[in-house]
Amino acid sequence: MSDDARLPTSCPGEEWCPVTATASLVGKKWHPVIIARLLEDGPLGFSELESEVDGISSKVLSESLDDLGEKELVDRTVVNEKPVRVQYSLTEHGESLEPVIVALGEWGEEHLVQAEEGSASVV
Repeated sequence: MSDDARLPTSCPGEEWCPVTATASLVGKKWHPVIIARLLEDGPLGFSELESEVDGISSKVLSESLDDLGEKELVDRTVVNEKPVRVQYSLTEHGESLEPVIVALGEWGEEHLVQAEEGSASVV
């Protein structure tokens, strides 16, 4: 990938670190889930996405989609239907995160189990 096709990111600290830079793009609580749902089912409207991301509030979904849009991972398209609606889809950069999202899921399947209600959890 040419340098002009890459997303500019910064890292805390003195040296640029690709792991930290990538984590800054997708490391917020709901970002990987939103990306995963758009990979699996996208493009999706706001309400569809909200129902696919269990436990997220409308406000947090809206803020997360704005953030992912600013980071050039998600596109927002106004669909000229009556009523007018908005659809969200992944950009080329967002789609390229598929192996990362798949790896997170595979690691979780191998190493995690759902905690019993009321018991201690690592999260």
